[in-house]
Parts: sequence; C-alpha cells; structure tokens
Amino acid sequence: MSPGKHLASLALVALAGFALGGCEVNPATGRTTFSGLMSPAEETRVGAEQHPEVIKEFGGVYPDQSLDGYVAGIGQRLALASEQPNLRWTFTVLNNDLVNAFSLPGGYVYVTRGLMALAENEAELAGVMAHEIGHVTARHVAERYTQAQLANVGLFGVGILTGSQGVVSGGGAVAAAALQSFSRDQEFEADNLGVRYLIRAGYDPNAMASFLRKLEAESALDARIAGRPGTPDETDIMSTHPRTSDRVQRAIEAAGGRPPGTPDARVGGHEYLKRIDGLYVDGDPQNGIIKNRRFIQPALRFAFEVPPGFRLVNGEDQVLARGPNGALILLTLDQRGGTVDAATYLQRVWAPKAGLQTVERINVNGIDGATGAVRLQTSQGPLDVRLVALRGGGGTFYRLLFLSRAADTARLSEGLRRTTYSFMRLSAAEAAAARPYRIRIVTVRPGDTVESLAARLPYDDFKPERFRTLNGMAAGEGVRPGQLVKLVAD
Repeated sequence: MSPGKHLASLALVALAGFALGGCEVNPATGRTTFSGLMSPAEETRVGAEQHPEVIKEFGGVYPDQSLDGYVAGIGQRLALASEQPNLRWTFTVLNNDLVNAFSLPGGYVYVTRGLMALAENEAELAGVMAHEIGHVTARHVAERYTQAQLANVGLFGVGILTGSQGVVSGGGAVAAAALQSFSRDQEFEADNLGVRYLIRAGYDPNAMASFLRKLEAESALDARIAGRPGTPDETDIMSTHPRTSDRVQRAIEAAGGRPPGTPDARVGGHEYLKRIDGLYVDGDPQNGIIKNRRFIQPALRFAFEVPPGFRLVNGEDQVLARGPNGALILLTLDQRGGTVDAATYLQRVWAPKAGLQTVERINVNGIDGATGAVRLQTSQGPLDVRLVALRGGGGTFYRLLFLSRAADTARLSEGLRRTTYSFMRLSAAEAAAARPYRIRIVTVRPGDTVESLAARLPYDDFKPERFRTLNGMAAGEGVRPGQLVKLVAD
C-alpha cells in the first residue's frame, strides 16, 4: 500500500471511530458530547506519555520537595471537590519563569514557579489550579484532541497553554498544542467549574478574580518593559487564556453556595508567602540565570550580555532576546560540531546554503570565532541576519544569530557587536559564585514606602512598577507597618 493510501485509510478509520463513538453526558458540565476518539482510558494514556516531555520542555520539576508537596496538597483538595475525585491527579511545579499554568488529559496539572512568584496567597494559586482542573473535568483537552485528529491524523493537541514556539521546541504534539488556546466559551466553562471547586474546598472564590487582575497588570508591565506597550507577549498566559475580570466575576456570582468573602473561607496569605520565600526568580543554576541584560549559565560555564532595550528569555534549548522593532538575538548550542575551526563550521556545517557575505575570522576573549552576514528579502521588507560561531571544547559550538530590520541595522550594530564580544567562558570558581535571584519575604517597617522598598530591587528599570505588580498593589496604594511584601534579591 502506498503511503498516501495508507494515510487515507487511517483517516477513514479515525472518522469511522468518531462516528461510532456515541454520545455521553459529562457530569461536570451537563453537556452531551461525542465520546469521539478519546476515551477516559486514552486520556490517561496520553497524559502519562506526554508528562515526561512537558517536564523536559519546561525546565524540569522545581527542586523543592516541600513546595511540590504543598502545591500537590492544594491540588488534591480541589480534585476531591470535583466530579472526578478518583482520577489519579498529578500536580507539578515546573522550574520555569513564564507566568503560566496548563493541563494534560488524564489529570495532569502544571503551574510554573513564575506564576507562583506572582500569586499573593494560597487561594489565588488554588483559583488557577481549580480553573485547570475544570478544563480536565470538562474534557476540553479531549475535545481538542478529537478535533486535531479529525483535521490531521497523527497530530493531537494536549492542552499546553504557552503560545511560544521559541520556548517550546522540538515539534510534535506538545509543541503543536502550545500554539493553541481554548475558546472563550471553554474558558468561561472552566471558570464556572473552578469557582464551584473553590467553594466546595473552602476557598474564597474572589481570589480567582484578584489573581486575574494581577495577570493583566503583569502582562501590561512586561509589554512596557519589552518596549511594546499594549502588546501581550506571545509566551504570556493572557495570550492563550482569553478571559476578562468581568467574566470571572460573572462565574463567581453564578456559582451560588458559599458567598464570596465568607469569614471562614480560606485565603492563606501568610502561609503561602512563607512557602515561596526563597523561590527562584529569573532562572536557576542548572538552566541559566538572567540578571537584567546578562545571561549566566553556571552548568555550562559561559555568560554574555545583550544591549539596552533587549529583554532576555531563557528556553529549554535556546536563549532569546527580543529588542526594538522586532530585533532578535538567539543563542543556541551545537554539541556535534566536530573538530573544524569556527570559519569552516560556519560556512560548511551551520549555514552552507545561506549565501553569507564578508565571512570574517574573529577572536572573542580567547575563543576561536567566525562571523558572516546576509540580507534577506521578505514580505515585511529587507532583514539583516548576522551569524556568529564560537568554538567551545569537545566539538561544541556556540551559535549567535542576530536579526534586525535593514533600516535599524546601523543603529543597532554597535550594541550587537558588544554582545558578541561580551561572550566569555566562566572559570569553575566564577560558575560556582553565580547566584540566581530569589523571592524574599520582608516585613514592612515604620517609615518604609513603596519607593524605598522598590529601590531594593536588583533591576535596572521600572522598579516601583515591578514592586507593585509583584505585590498586587494598585497605583497609589501604600504599604503599612507589619505588612508582608515580596522583594527580589540574590
């Protein structure tokens, strides 16, 4: 049988399976849906298969068993309040700076340490997790899987909500699903279910709305820091969770039962802040550390710095820096470069068909290197690409790619050149001395102000705005003695 006929037969089998799958009433939503291609047993199987891949793609499990156990306990409390209490639920804290949460079929729910750093109390974290549990019990992931199977046999969506090809790499089901978001109706349904589970588990459901407002503020600040005010980052949770505060408030009002703000509703502010004291921020020693515009990789023992106006994002297989007007810097590592020199590697291994012009041998802090450039004609106008190859040991090559609009290249060239020559190997002592930023919980003292506390942050810009966003404070809101607040420090 030819490949084309084989695929056609698979498609017919898939369509037939869907047609014969029958209908069922979902106990969580009350909706009648096709059971389709994905049975509950298949959901469990797919989730178990994809779980290790998700952990790998998103920086691993956060290395704090106490924190992991705390989050899992919250998740189990909520899951017991759902319509599927007997599902083998798995709750994981991912060692990733992105502010995100997502789920896989079969009861796999993930929150990032970036999201945990933003949350203010246990109820806010519970609100996020209850929403993701709602996606699972409503079978939104199963519905997406079925739709993907019908549209393209062999490609399925598993519900990862990051929206970034740059951070989720490697193709396949996980990366494909990362580009998708749930519909507004599905988000509202997950909110309704999440509020139901929060109330049943004894949490204040208003926390779901308060945390969404923090997400909106954080998204807006990130866009300002990146020089794109009003434009959400594609890696941001708000880009793939099309939700509004009004709709979340409607879900809370529609839930009935325990009134929001009931005195015995659990919030857990002090307990939560105590748990996240010391949480990594902007990287960790294993995956790499971001300190303003400098990236430090202690495990691989190298560092480099990007120009002003660029913002670093650390991914699983690459480091990306976004700059003005769409300019990009991308660092990747090739460990199969062989023993050739950098110029040969650049022209014959990395980019043999790129048509590089003005290839030049360079030396960067004692490292053999080579660089070449090419101008590309695109539908968005001419783009300049510069490649830099730096030879490491044991066949390793560090690869820097610089991309800018042709009209911006001259203005950016000096800063990009400085980035190239900032690349350096770290000694064992320098690598061991590299310390990531961490969340530090401090008590406000008499005389402290937002401005005085914000001045202690280690960032170069937007200090008061960062402090307010980190602590969920509105413009003009002050601090009071005895209050616990979050800071960032080494």
